[in-house]
Amino acid sequence: MPEKTPAGPAKAVPKPDGPVLLSGGNPQIAKGYGDAPVQAYIAAMPGWKSDLGRRLDAIVTRTVPGVRKAVKWNSPFYGAPDAEGTWFLSFHVFAKYVKVAFFKGASLEPQPPGT
Repeated sequence: MPEKTPAGPAKAVPKPDGPVLLSGGNPQIAKGYGDAPVQAYIAAMPGWKSDLGRRLDAIVTRTVPGVRKAVKWNSPFYGAPDAEGTWFLSFHVFAKYVKVAFFKGASLEPQPPGT
């Protein structure tokens, strides 16, 4: 039986400038807590989506004083200031839209219209 030969040294793949965009243009940002990783995610959102991310972030920050922020699973998360580990909103980039998810949406006051 022929002997296997080593594949040789791995070749370095040059990193692109800035964050890598995953499927649908979702930025790959390292998990982190605080405003900085969220702002890095928003800055890396492609095209019009970055403007939308800035607007969403501003609305949440203005509406919920002391909001906690994090990037988890390549998405920004927003949490209640006094409830560690309780997240109420996240958004995620797709090719043609940005999904905004409210966690425990049925407990929002006032409740959003629709079913």
